[in-house]
Amino acid sequence: MINRRTPWWYYLVALGLGMFLGIVFAKSDEMTGLSLVGAPWIVAFVLIALGAIVLILALQVHRYATTDPAKRKSWIDPTKAVYTLVLCKALGIAGAGLAGWYFGQLFLMLSHVNAPFYRDASIQCGVTAIICLADMVVGIVGEWLCQLPPNDGPESPKMKAAKRRERQRKIAAGSLGKSDI
Repeated sequence: MINRRTPWWYYLVALGLGMFLGIVFAKSDEMTGLSLVGAPWIVAFVLIALGAIVLILALQVHRYATTDPAKRKSWIDPTKAVYTLVLCKALGIAGAGLAGWYFGQLFLMLSHVNAPFYRDASIQCGVTAIICLADMVVGIVGEWLCQLPPNDGPESPKMKAAKRRERQRKIAAGSLGKSDI
C-alpha cells in the first residue's frame, strides 16, 4: 500500500467549508430564533479525549516503526497501524472542518456578545474551535508519525546496486555460475 500525505489544501478547504456552514447556521439562528449555535461542553471534552487517543496510538506506531527489529520488545498489528494512520488523517480533516464551523459561528456571534446567551455560546464556540485546531495539528503530526522509515528490502535501489556490484565482482573473478545468471 502506498501512503501519500494529505495535501495541505485539504485542510484549508475543510476549514473554509466549515466556516461557511457555521456562518450560514449562525445567520439562520438570528433569523428564525432556532438555536443551533454554541457547543455543549461535553463536545470539547470528547474532542480532547479523541485527540489524546489518536496521538498515543500514533506514538506507538512511530516507536514500533523506528525501533531496530532486533531490539523490538513487542509487536504491533499492521491493521492497527493502518487504522491509526486513517484516524490521523480523519482527525486532521475533521478538526479543520469543525474549527471552521465554530469560528464561523463565533464570527457572527461577536456582534451580539452583550446578550448572555450569545456570550456563553461564543465562549463555548471559541474554546471548542481552539480544541478543534489542536486536533487538526494532532492529526497532521500523527500522520507524520505513522510514516515508515525507508525499507532496504530487495526492491530498494540500495539493495539492487549491491546485488549488481556483487554480480560484477563474480564476473571479474570468473566464479559466476549458471544459477547466478
